[in-house]
Amino acid sequence: MKFRMIHENYNVADLGRSLEFYRQALGLEEVRRKEAEDGSFIIVYVANAESDFELELTWLRDRTEPYSLGDNEFHLAFRTEDFEAAHALHEKMGCICYENPAMGIYFINDPDGYWLEIVPDRKK
Repeated sequence: MKFRMIHENYNVADLGRSLEFYRQALGLEEVRRKEAEDGSFIIVYVANAESDFELELTWLRDRTEPYSLGDNEFHLAFRTEDFEAAHALHEKMGCICYENPAMGIYFINDPDGYWLEIVPDRKK
C-alpha cells in the first residue's frame, strides 16, 4: 500500500489577505475553491507548477478569534533555487521570523502566524 501527500490545511482569519501573502511570498496561486451554500466556509487550494502538493486555506465565517498555534512547533517547508532573492523578497515583506545561518535556512510567518521554512536548493 502506498500513500502520496496531496495537501495540508491552514485555517485563516482573512482569506483575501492570506491569498495575497501566499501569491507574493511563495508564488502560490488559487487552483480551486469550495464555498458552502450557506456561506459558512470557503476552502481555497493554492499551488504552483513546481510540485503537485497543495496548501488548503480554510476560512470560517463564524470564527472571530485568532487561531491558537500552540508553540508553533510545526511548519511547511519550501525549497528555492534562488535563496538570496527569496530572502531579499521576504526581508522586504517583513515576514522573516527566524533565521538559522548555521543551517542555511530561515522561516517566514504568514498573516495568521504559521511558520514556513525556506531552504536553498543544495543540489548545486
